[in-house]
Amino acid sequence: MLKTFSLVSLIACVSCAQVHAQESTSDVPRLAGTTLPDIALIPPQVLTEFDADHAKSSRGAQGVPGIERAANGRLWAAWYTGKGERGVESPFSYVVLATSGDDGETWTEKLAIQATKWVHTYDPCLWIDPQNRMWFFWAQSAGLQDGRMGVWAMVTADQDAENPTWSAPRRIANGVMLNKPTVLSNGDWLLAIGLWRDNTGLPNINLDRHDLSPYTKEMLEHDLGDERGSNVYHSSDQGETFEWIGQVRVPGTRVDEHMIVERGDGSLWMLLRNTGGIAHSVSTDGGRTWSSGEILMKGRTFANKRFFLRRLQSGALLLVRNNSPDGKRTHMTAYVSDDDGKNWQGGLLVDERESSYPDGTQAEDGRVYLIYDHQRYTRNRDGNSGVGSVQMGVFREEDVRAGKPVTDDVRLQVDITRLRPEP
Repeated sequence: MLKTFSLVSLIACVSCAQVHAQESTSDVPRLAGTTLPDIALIPPQVLTEFDADHAKSSRGAQGVPGIERAANGRLWAAWYTGKGERGVESPFSYVVLATSGDDGETWTEKLAIQATKWVHTYDPCLWIDPQNRMWFFWAQSAGLQDGRMGVWAMVTADQDAENPTWSAPRRIANGVMLNKPTVLSNGDWLLAIGLWRDNTGLPNINLDRHDLSPYTKEMLEHDLGDERGSNVYHSSDQGETFEWIGQVRVPGTRVDEHMIVERGDGSLWMLLRNTGGIAHSVSTDGGRTWSSGEILMKGRTFANKRFFLRRLQSGALLLVRNNSPDGKRTHMTAYVSDDDGKNWQGGLLVDERESSYPDGTQAEDGRVYLIYDHQRYTRNRDGNSGVGSVQMGVFREEDVRAGKPVTDDVRLQVDITRLRPEP
């Protein structure tokens, strides 16, 4: 039997207005004009035991990871996975959470987030807030991408423990958020939540070969119009409520994956994934209005790839991105900036192999823990075999500045999980 945490029913459907944490309700949201439940709005199961359908041996791909580190050194990692060999993008995927109590030497999978049938569970994000609570975010969508998606979260106050107690899953907003929130100097939070705008493949239920009765594909599709864009949500009460406050629309932004940092002059700087490179936009009013945006780093080296941007304890910015001249997702490299992104220094090569979707966190002692995937598939579209692995790298700011390992703390290409051995 699968063990589950006690779940509450879904909060009311999210709009571009204000989103409140609501009390549990016995009513499941229904599709407009029907008596059918809106399946993407049903809270998922939180599985603490893995049956045959969720065992590692049943997986064909895994990737798109996130990482956090508790104050006592316990590491947490999350990724999404499924049975398909070609990649994690599947209407049947689910999210896994794992932990390590020995600084990443060994890992144990603790739970899985599994939405109801026909609902895609994906793009996890881990974040420890200023109150020392760990948030576990993920996205849900009917089919592969229903055009509405949705950010969900649950929270724990005891992330130091191997088996924390979690709050019930709660829906925060329409869209997808796989990058950590930003805490401003005044204590407010900003969440960068994307609702893909220029992606011509949306909605894409991708369940045509399946009998959806009593549903139809059209019932599950959504077009949210002008809500589509690189959205910004705000919380001034430590996550009790979230409010949509602004949006950026840079042409060619198909999959936003945007990130926000506060600069020394108080302005906000947003970087976005774009088909032309890495785009950027600026806000001087706390994220409510933004500049029109433009491509900052042009060309195929930078185009259409996730990167990781974060403020370090020293005040420098850290940027981790792929650095292959031919545009491949290889040569994962870390840089630092002392002038809020005008110039970048160093260039620590973290992994020269196929590598993508970096995320990171910094320990109190200054070490940076980076997570990313390597060949997330076990057989790609060209028929080539892959390993389906999630990797970790550990380094310090000094190593990044030097462009090579100069401290004794560097550990690169550390396995967190893999499905197949290296050839």
